[in-house]
Amino acid sequence: MGFSIEDGKLNLSKIGNIKIIQHREIEGHIKTCTIRKDIDQWYVSLSCEIEKPIIPVEIKTETGIDVGISSLITMSNGRQIEPPEYLRKKEGKLTQEQKRLSRKKKDSNNRNDQRTIVAKVHRKIRNQRTDFAHKTSRKLVDSFDRIVFEDLQIKNMMQNHHLAKSISDAGWNQLMILTKYKAEYAGKFVEFVNARNTSQNCSGCGNSVPKDLSVRVHSCPFCGLELDRDHNAAINILNRSISTVGTTGINARQGLLNRESMQRDAQAL
Repeated sequence: MGFSIEDGKLNLSKIGNIKIIQHREIEGHIKTCTIRKDIDQWYVSLSCEIEKPIIPVEIKTETGIDVGISSLITMSNGRQIEPPEYLRKKEGKLTQEQKRLSRKKKDSNNRNDQRTIVAKVHRKIRNQRTDFAHKTSRKLVDSFDRIVFEDLQIKNMMQNHHLAKSISDAGWNQLMILTKYKAEYAGKFVEFVNARNTSQNCSGCGNSVPKDLSVRVHSCPFCGLELDRDHNAAINILNRSISTVGTTGINARQGLLNRESMQRDAQAL
């Protein structure tokens, strides 16, 4: 199907002109046009080819990031961002609307109308979560030249019924994906490292300090280091990064030794 955009209208062959609300200026050459319906709203997504050279930046600021439930992210400089918990906040309204749906007669117009109401509550939560992820990922990319995440098996973690709702509400995967593509566009770097024992190992001396999930403070009996459990994990995540892309005159070992001081210099979120 052919398409074009002129004077705030989308022209589709065999359909005609459709008035649209354009959210931003179109850059580059339009390659594809995708139209989708979300409950009672229609969206047009345009895929554009942009000829813009991506120039890698020199890495001056870095951070390791531990994603969690009590804190959405904890950075290796100790800063934390709390989860917005949009699903938890809307849980009461969602439950109320779902009960109303269950009382409606099957195949009735009232039931169809109520199904739409429930779907709109879910859409509101989804849009809030996406907006928060976009804003948070933008802050991270603007603040750091290299960002290191854990390589988590989120689908497997979602099988834990005690944590599934909290993990879904936190939107870890969405945040990582948005941060990665924003960083690539800005010539910055996102890495994913092995997540094994990042919470159990001491970031100060490297010894294993086993602890249950309920223990929120890392206290090392070997070197005396004591700090928040997630902060300790974030430092370990950064130290597992082995990439030296974008560095100038810094070998891998020296880069690891200097990272803690580099973290402190990062722009405050």
